[in-house]
This record gives sequence, C-alpha cells and structure tokens, in this order.
Amino acid sequence: MKKALASLLRGRSAVIGLPYLWLLVFFLAPFLVLVNISVSEMGIVRPNDIVAIKDGVATLTLKFSNYVFLTSDPLYYSSYLSSLKYAAWTTLLCLAIGYPFAYFMARARRTLQPALLMLVMLPFWTSFLLRVYAWKGLLTTDGWVADIIIGLGLDQLLLAGGLISTPGKLMNTPFSLVLGMTYTYLPFMILPLYGNLSKMDLRLLEAARDLGASPWVAFWTVTVPLSKAGIIAGSMLVFIPCVGEYVIPELLGGPETLMTGSVVWTEFFSNNDWPLASSLAVSMILLILVPLAVFNKYQAEAQEARR
Repeated sequence: MKKALASLLRGRSAVIGLPYLWLLVFFLAPFLVLVNISVSEMGIVRPNDIVAIKDGVATLTLKFSNYVFLTSDPLYYSSYLSSLKYAAWTTLLCLAIGYPFAYFMARARRTLQPALLMLVMLPFWTSFLLRVYAWKGLLTTDGWVADIIIGLGLDQLLLAGGLISTPGKLMNTPFSLVLGMTYTYLPFMILPLYGNLSKMDLRLLEAARDLGASPWVAFWTVTVPLSKAGIIAGSMLVFIPCVGEYVIPELLGGPETLMTGSVVWTEFFSNNDWPLASSLAVSMILLILVPLAVFNKYQAEAQEARR
C-alpha cells in the first residue's frame, strides 16, 4: 500500500513538475535575462554586467532610470494604450465571428465536425508572414477586396467610423491593422470555444425549453454562461499576443497605428538602447500578467465558493 501511494505521488509530481519545468526554462529564465538587461547600463556593443568584480570586491550596479523615463515620455504609454485598444477591438471581433462558427461546429453532425475543424486549422499550414502579405496585396489599390469594399461604398462607412483617413485608402490604416489581426488570431478564439461547446450537456437546453424558455432565452441563459470558460480562454489567447504584436502593425498598419511592439523594435535595433527596450518589454509583460493573475485568483475563489 505504501509503495503504491509513493508511486502515485511520484507520478503526480512528474505530471505537475514537467509543465513547471517547461515554464521555468522557456518563460522565467528569458524573463529574468530581460529584467537583468533592463537595469543595466548600455555599453558600446552590449549592456554592461550588473555585477562587476574588481580587486576582489564585487559591485552591484542597478539602473532604474529607464523605468522612470517610461513614465515621463508620453510616446510609451500612448503606444501601450493604442496596443490595448487595437487588441480589444480584435478580441471583440474574433468573439463576434468565432462564437457563431464554433457553435455551428459543435452542433454539426459528428461526421462533419472533423472537416470543419480542419478548415479552421488550415491557415496554420501556410506561413504566417505569407498570409499577412496576402492581405497587403488584397487591400492595396486594385486589390479585389479593396475593389469590393469601395464598389459597395463601405469605405464611406469606414471613413465615418474613423477607421480610414481617406476614401478608397484601406492600407496602412486602423482598418487594415484590425482586419489583419482578426484574420490571424480568429482560430485561437474558435478552437477553445468549440472545445467548450462540444462538451456541453444538451439536456440542459431541453430542460429550458420544457420550462417555457424560447430558443433565444435558452441560448443567453444556458449556453452563454456554460461557455464562459471558453470565452475567457479564447479572449486571453487573442488579446495577449495582440498587445505585443509587431509583424502585422509593421506590414498592415501605419504611423497612426503605433503599437508597443514597434516601439520595442525601434529601441532595440534603431536606437541600440537595449536596457530601455527591455524595461519597456518587462513593463508590458507585467501590465498584462499581473491583472490576469489577479483575475484567475478571484475566478478560482468564486468557483470554490459555488461548490
């Protein structure tokens, strides 16, 4: 009995320990390197070491002025707020498009679901960069998507909504940026929702109908609350990478769509200021992860209270 219990504990420790080891090696270690660079002094070629040993005396030098500078220059927090805005719009659009599609997939015939799932995953078989470049060709002048939008007069609606600055000009605008990010991250919203909706007990909907609820009322009072975990998971999978996105804003965005990823790249490679770029990246990570951790904590406490 003791041997079986010890074997079970070892197996459980291995199952729990492997993901923690993965996070330690591939997330925490690079993050600590980034923190180290952010409090260093930039040398001629590379940042100086924060610990220097001279004549047998170890000296620790930490430079926090980069973090102070981030709060004093409006460029950095305006670019961060811009990143939050475009990430939020992308998340809402992915949810509005992805939820009906995931719902249809979950309610489709079992024989049809693998084909629908493959269609969602099919874009991953093509290079991410090629897919973004494809949108660049589709939205430029004489691109067939641009011709359809202009032909239907939708560019006037986009102009009225402030998504483009000139009628007929769709590229390098907030519209092209949000469109590219929505297309790219839509599968990350659909897959968690499909996984959640496909496991839902349909007898609950039957019970709601027996109690006199209309299909619409049953959807909002039964289906949506039960799919909350999928909505949260999909939203996090879309929102978090969108905040730090660099490639799509660089290819499809313009000067008016400045995001934090572009600012980090500029500080690293154009200004050669590694400590400032690292402090900006660390701040961005903390501003995302700390509220997320607090949210997960309160969600876990709420689930425990319901039990």
